[in-house]
Amino acid sequence: MALKVKAQEKLQKIGKYEGTYRYIMMPELYTSLSQEKVIKEAALRSGVSKGIMQACWDAAGEVIKAWATEGHSVALPGLGTMRFGIRAKSVAKVDEVKAGLVTSRRIIFTPAVDLKEELAGTAIQITCYDRDGKEIKRVTSTDPGTVEDPDEPSNGGGNTGGNTGGGGNHNEPIGD
Repeated sequence: MALKVKAQEKLQKIGKYEGTYRYIMMPELYTSLSQEKVIKEAALRSGVSKGIMQACWDAAGEVIKAWATEGHSVALPGLGTMRFGIRAKSVAKVDEVKAGLVTSRRIIFTPAVDLKEELAGTAIQITCYDRDGKEIKRVTSTDPGTVEDPDEPSNGGGNTGGNTGGGGNHNEPIGD
């Protein structure tokens, strides 16, 4: 298995490289799988009927949603965990703290170690196309397979927040 990426030569219209052609990489063959297809495949692999699998899928989704909105970090089998968080502005005095400081709500997914190892070991195949759409080169990755981790800002995750409370309440601290 490999992640398929295309590098298309495109004229840059804004920014640092405005007016020049640069190769821009993007996923090539990514499609969205329907819930029905996923349920059908899971039923086939588990030997459980599609109807029972649908009921379990729906129930698990409702439980995950309910617990995550209560502040828990919820396990997603074989994938990792998800939780909700916030981004908010900082203030100097406690009497300035108000709900209006919250600038956005976030869904935070933290992949399981096994999933990160699988992704790290997956090759990336890049097909390069010139500005006319003609294929001109193919490359297969030899990189170390670094996987971004949302809980480790030093690992490319870019998350500067942390846990402001115990018991599964993983909102980010009030900060800029």
